[in-house]
Amino acid sequence: MGISFWQIAIVVLIVVLLFGAGKIPRLMKDVGSGINQFKRGLKEESNSDENSEEASSAKLEQDKETATTATAARSAETESKDDKKVANG
Repeated sequence: MGISFWQIAIVVLIVVLLFGAGKIPRLMKDVGSGINQFKRGLKEESNSDENSEEASSAKLEQDKETATTATAARSAETESKDDKKVANG
């Protein structure tokens, strides 16, 4: 039981009578514009998520470098104290 040509024609006729021939193209333009804005919003959201992931990854790398530097500094400080103890006797 599909939709016949006459049923589609009646629906189109009713739509034209309700909205008028001039409003239909404007209505379709507005629908298309809404779809485009929705797609742009999704793309911006996706880019925002990627940027936040990159930022957190960069922060993690920076924290690792800071920890490595701090460990190296402590190690050098410990060696320096050991050298002073040996020199003092």
